[in-house]
Amino acid sequence: MNVTIVDYNSGNISSVINSFKEVAKDKVNIEVTSDLNKIKSSDKVVLPGQGSFKSCVDALNSVNGLVEILNDFAVTNKKPLLGICVGLQMFADIGYEEIETKGLGWISGKVSKIDNQNDKFKLPHIGWNEISIIKESKIFKDIKNKSHMYFVHSYEFIPEDKNVISATTDYSSNIVCSVEKENIFGTQFHPEKSDKIGLQIIKNFINL
Repeated sequence: MNVTIVDYNSGNISSVINSFKEVAKDKVNIEVTSDLNKIKSSDKVVLPGQGSFKSCVDALNSVNGLVEILNDFAVTNKKPLLGICVGLQMFADIGYEEIETKGLGWISGKVSKIDNQNDKFKLPHIGWNEISIIKESKIFKDIKNKSHMYFVHSYEFIPEDKNVISATTDYSSNIVCSVEKENIFGTQFHPEKSDKIGLQIIKNFINL
């Protein structure tokens, strides 16, 4: 099996790479690339994202043909894809970080700044927080409800269809922290920084 982590200069993804390689243990081929043909022929794709919504969208668009290949992979061919942090946020139609920016439009919705209730809640939301699993999701196999995951973000994904939400976390409000729509999965938290529980999520994705 070939699992490709898309490298499109969206920040430091070394911890993502290391975690996937640790879980794969040479049984699964982990490729880190922006090569369109390798992404196209992959069995599964991981879309990481660090920084702002706009910077990640711009970086994706700067690799000629990458967005089209990802669309074919996830939407047309319905192969498993996991978005992490801003990788999840880019599933949205639109994001409002820096300036209004068009997303991939895979899951209808928007990405808006977390309401910090007049500085009652610090932004960015950094650190460990409890997640509430609200629907059975393939990537939460053997994960207990109320587990803690690691977060770093100031913006939240608000999907139009609440049925895609698989988990939330309480930070000023119920923030969407995981989605599942058919073959498309996303986590707002960082599984690669969430210790053994995070590695279990990575394992679950690889084993889909």
